[in-house]
Amino acid sequence: MASSKIGLACELGGGGWDAEVTSIIERIRSADMGNRIQAAREIRQLTKTSPRHRRELSGAVGPLVSMLQSDSLESGDAAILALLNLAVRDERNKVKIVEAGALDPLVHFLQSTNSSLQEYATAALLTLSASSINKPTISASYAIPLLVRILRDGNQQAKVDAVMALCNLSTIPENLNVILPLQPIPSLISLLKSCKKSSRTAERCSALLESLASFDEGRTALTAAEGGVLTVVQVLEEGSLRSREHAVGTLLTMCESDHCRYRDLILKEGAIPGLLELTVQGTPKSQVKARSLLQLLRSSRHERAELRADALDSIVCDIVSNIDCDDQAGEAKKMLVEMVQISMEQSLRHLQQRAFVVRSD
Repeated sequence: MASSKIGLACELGGGGWDAEVTSIIERIRSADMGNRIQAAREIRQLTKTSPRHRRELSGAVGPLVSMLQSDSLESGDAAILALLNLAVRDERNKVKIVEAGALDPLVHFLQSTNSSLQEYATAALLTLSASSINKPTISASYAIPLLVRILRDGNQQAKVDAVMALCNLSTIPENLNVILPLQPIPSLISLLKSCKKSSRTAERCSALLESLASFDEGRTALTAAEGGVLTVVQVLEEGSLRSREHAVGTLLTMCESDHCRYRDLILKEGAIPGLLELTVQGTPKSQVKARSLLQLLRSSRHERAELRADALDSIVCDIVSNIDCDDQAGEAKKMLVEMVQISMEQSLRHLQQRAFVVRSD
């Protein structure tokens, strides 16, 4: 019945719609909780896709935030979903919701044993954290540790929203110092393994990993995580253009920070083919980073016959210097095939070495 009334009011427009807005605002402020819950559900429906309705129903923000503080699970559920839709693509409403005091109850919901309520609260914080005005306020709350915990223990959708919210908050450099000690990297790697490497989720995971890799503790955690560097290499090969840019940035930061420590590890995980492809098909930033990393990877401070460094040096150097020359495109392709072959041989040799160690144990 309520849905049909809303539809009729929208069709009437003008006075009919104004009367409907007035009715909803009156009911959301009602002392009767049943009326408030029904009004919240109508707001959620009306603001799902309409920017106009989000603006015109912004007067409901205060009453909806007060509903979050109710002991009623049904009330909290209806209010948080209505607020979520009011905030989507509406900067003014995002700020208004935080200023109305929504953060405390939302942070409380992050700790809820009700997985749905926890998921909705995570989604709300993701949306609210997209506002640069809100970021300092959210950062000052207890949200970051709880988001990292949800990234580790939440359901799949909550994990996705948590990493996106953390990525939003990580644009404040000081927040990286808060995030890193909470040990998010194993959870980031786990999420990266489970999602499509070309997805938006992979982009956000890769972006956060690149930021955390600027710290020695972050690089150590990445190499210690099971399949950590290999997963970054897979993003380098299979990710979106943006994800690949973050992946090569992570590997470059590692190699620049400690060449001896990370060079062989990156080579053994088979990064060369993806890097070579990036020098041709990546974003401008990716191409520069890929060339820089290739130069670092070809420079060995120790002679290692098993890596066939002489062949690696020669081919990579030629690729880097000639890949942009149109008249040598055919030769570049030939060298690329040779480089891939060498990389495959390295990876196979590494697997054989691992198998030997296992048998010896």
